[in-house]
Amino acid sequence: MAGSSSTPIIFFSFLAIITSFLTIAVLPATVSATLFTSSRWIVDYKGQRVKLACVNWVSHLEVVIAEGLSKQPVDAISKRIASLGFNCVKLTWPTFLATNDTLASVTVRQSFQSLGLSESIVGLQSNNPSIINLTLLQAYQAVVYSLGKNNVMVILDNHVSKPGWCCSSSDGNGFFGDQYFNPDVWIKGLTRMATLFNGVGNVVGMSLRNELRGPKQNVDDWYKYMQRGAEAVHSANPDVLVILSGLSDDKDLSFLANRPLGLTFSGKTVFEVHWYGFSDGQAWKSGNPNQVCGSVVNNMKRQSGFLLEKGFPLLVSEFGVDQRGTNVNDNRYLSCFMAAAAELDLDFALWTLVGSYYLRDGVLGMNEYYGVLNSDWSDIRNSSLSQRLSVLQSPFRGPDLSQFSRHKIIFHPATGLCLLQVGQLGPLKLGPCAQSGPWSYSSQTQKFLTLEGSYLCLQVDELEKPAKLGIICRPPNSQWDTISDSGLHLSSKTLNGTNVCLDVDSSNTIVTNSCKCLSRDSTCNPESQWFKLVDSTITRK
Repeated sequence: MAGSSSTPIIFFSFLAIITSFLTIAVLPATVSATLFTSSRWIVDYKGQRVKLACVNWVSHLEVVIAEGLSKQPVDAISKRIASLGFNCVKLTWPTFLATNDTLASVTVRQSFQSLGLSESIVGLQSNNPSIINLTLLQAYQAVVYSLGKNNVMVILDNHVSKPGWCCSSSDGNGFFGDQYFNPDVWIKGLTRMATLFNGVGNVVGMSLRNELRGPKQNVDDWYKYMQRGAEAVHSANPDVLVILSGLSDDKDLSFLANRPLGLTFSGKTVFEVHWYGFSDGQAWKSGNPNQVCGSVVNNMKRQSGFLLEKGFPLLVSEFGVDQRGTNVNDNRYLSCFMAAAAELDLDFALWTLVGSYYLRDGVLGMNEYYGVLNSDWSDIRNSSLSQRLSVLQSPFRGPDLSQFSRHKIIFHPATGLCLLQVGQLGPLKLGPCAQSGPWSYSSQTQKFLTLEGSYLCLQVDELEKPAKLGIICRPPNSQWDTISDSGLHLSSKTLNGTNVCLDVDSSNTIVTNSCKCLSRDSTCNPESQWFKLVDSTITRK
């Protein structure tokens, strides 16, 4: 618990704490975005899609302060988030912040003093002097307000009960009835946070609990308590989306296939899932990438993706990779993930914004290699990766298909780019998906990839030569199949019958080469040949 025996602590009731910073809480944020659900989509009051493109900002560790405030001013961090294309932050919080009056009344300065973080105090005093003497709850509120000023929506994420790093099956925070996870206390915490942020325009959702896990987890208690939590949040704040996680570290929602959730309200329910490379151990590193990708995506669709077809939005509330680019397991996983995320057009929250921690697992200033920002929070860690991921921040589809013609874009997940035609007779290259021309494709009939509004179709010229557009569309060199276990190879034949796959050369020109990694070989890398035909109803320019 924050605080120490040598540090004086002022005791307040929770009501007094709320009153003490009510002026902060009710200040209008620039962004006001009450959201709803329409079938599988999250929409605004006009029924237009709002794709949540979020990043996780950690505020649940022992200091109970949003990370990075000793490195940069809070408004500078908020502005950076918006400049990187994120419209949303998933801001973590521990239950005890809302239920333990002693903890909630500790000031930021006292919290850092109790943990011996003198260097962080100096940094906070320099970068955020208006925050250092606030209570922990006030400081959390100040971060939410800063994000609102910069047009960034917020999801309040109940990450743990007792402040600290997450997660293990034996940390006492895993499931209802664990040492620190009293369901009644949890409900009280959700209710208080929902009440506190009622009317704060940029708070658009509440995630009920992160990564349910451990030996006590079971489906019956999931329904019992998650339904109670959802009803409590909606009763206290009917404006927010209610976001529910699954079992097994938030990987499994399969039980909802045959047993629906019984809630008294509608139009506000979202489900969330976590998906990392390490979710499947070292399978990506040790297995054939095509086979692993096919297996993992099918498993994800079985465990959670089916909810989209049942008419519920699905938020991938955690995914991410080691941004140094040296982790083979993560690198292979990411291209497969991006193909699936584009295909399903998923809302998401990247793990994590954080470049370093004040204190994590006893280590001062620990570097976070999954972090978007570098260790001093002054710049992004990997600009090429950030650019690659940016394609997922824009929607591919929306809820009203009747207003748009559905077409295909040809997405290359290893680069985050799409297949473009350069000029009227120019080569086919990769470029920004926003500039991608619409393609039509029928997997049931001729299997031609045709540029809509023209007679031009994608054709094979020769092996190891650039692909081309032609007006005489006929088998075999104009016919394309999706092959391999991943379903990410686009394959055709040359005029003499040689099998080829679409590929990309070093200049981003589209070429055709022999197909890679179709066998059980685990040492090869097929990513340059991975393309995904993605449905789109958005008019691109």
